[in-house]
Amino acid sequence: MITLVSSDGETFKVEEKVAMESQTLKDMIEDGFVVSVIPLPKIASQTLSRVIEYCKKHVEASDQSEVDTSYPVDKTDQSLTAWDDELVKDIKVDQNILFDLIQAANFLNIKGLLDLICKTVADMMEGKSVPEIRKMFHDYTPEEEEEEQVRKENQWAFEHACISDN
Repeated sequence: MITLVSSDGETFKVEEKVAMESQTLKDMIEDGFVVSVIPLPKIASQTLSRVIEYCKKHVEASDQSEVDTSYPVDKTDQSLTAWDDELVKDIKVDQNILFDLIQAANFLNIKGLLDLICKTVADMMEGKSVPEIRKMFHDYTPEEEEEEQVRKENQWAFEHACISDN
């Protein structure tokens, strides 16, 4: 068992194979840097519990498809996909969860989780205009103001621009 400690001090005991779903933790374990406790100062307990839940479910699904060859892999994949969809459902409502999970998945290097979250974000933006996307992500900076800031910061580029029609 490996003990993970969140940024707010909560401890989570997980099986080694669950922890090894994270490439970062796997590298630490395999290189002998871990005795039994791994502090994760950048990940809050609420986020870490979701990450652990994701890792456990994917380990269980992997174990099930290896052990029970009579159970079709595509059915396992379908149920896992449905479970993944349920896990990220509230991301669409709470942006803080979204960004915390992205940071945790990236820091822990859990490719499957990061891909799942990125796909969820892409699906959220599909068919939306730039203003709608800005509103969705609480970016209320008007485009004109942002463009003016870029022009000020890069004034030299606009002053010396030489555009030829040839």
